[in-house]
Amino acid sequence: MDVCAAKPHIEPMDINMIGTLDTLFAAVATFVGGHFVLSSLPVRQPVIKMIGDNGFRMAYSALMLAALVWVIMAYGAAPLDVLWTAPGWLYHVLHILMLPASILVVAGNTTRSPTAVGGEAVLANSPKPASGILTITRHPFLVGVTLWAVGHAAVNGDLASVTLFAGMAILCIGGMIHIDLRRQAQGSDWGPVALVTSRIPFVAALQGRTKIDWRGIGMARLLGGVGLYGVLAIVHEWIAGVSLIGW
Repeated sequence: MDVCAAKPHIEPMDINMIGTLDTLFAAVATFVGGHFVLSSLPVRQPVIKMIGDNGFRMAYSALMLAALVWVIMAYGAAPLDVLWTAPGWLYHVLHILMLPASILVVAGNTTRSPTAVGGEAVLANSPKPASGILTITRHPFLVGVTLWAVGHAAVNGDLASVTLFAGMAILCIGGMIHIDLRRQAQGSDWGPVALVTSRIPFVAALQGRTKIDWRGIGMARLLGGVGLYGVLAIVHEWIAGVSLIGW
């Protein structure tokens, strides 16, 4: 989770092709909207019947990767249109916030979850509704990316950055709702999961609907999140042009 973004160098020919805010809006809208359209049951189910589940996943991944490349290129070439300048303290808040975001991303990617890709099988075969990081939030990866996106939208006050990071936040927040609705529509196995978990971190525990499963989360995932945080701090200057070392 990098803390503030700077636009990568784009060759002049690329700027002439994509260097407008309208192009960036279109790229972000395609990337965000494409996720919702392709993953919706009215579109997903007929396509899976035609090309199979693996074929659908390959096509989905290829299309979204192409859209992501377009987003990155369009963002790098977009003009700088400053809306506000964030105060210095906000950068420090974001820097701190990225630690739990990194932990959520690592834990979310290393925990079998009914809200992840292929989660239908987890719903059917899991011995209990939720364990590990899911007792904090049933969407750990998406919550982690949301923290990253919202934080970056706040500190990067130019229109291109706000467009990019707000789009990512909309994708993640809308994605949580969309996944929940899709799982609910797919069968009764979702009920127990929804009962003992929450989208917003710690809400289910605070409401007494679950107990945090710290043992299930495990020290390895916590250390993995810290490690990711450290690696991203080191490579941040190479990725985004802004050094975080020495903050």
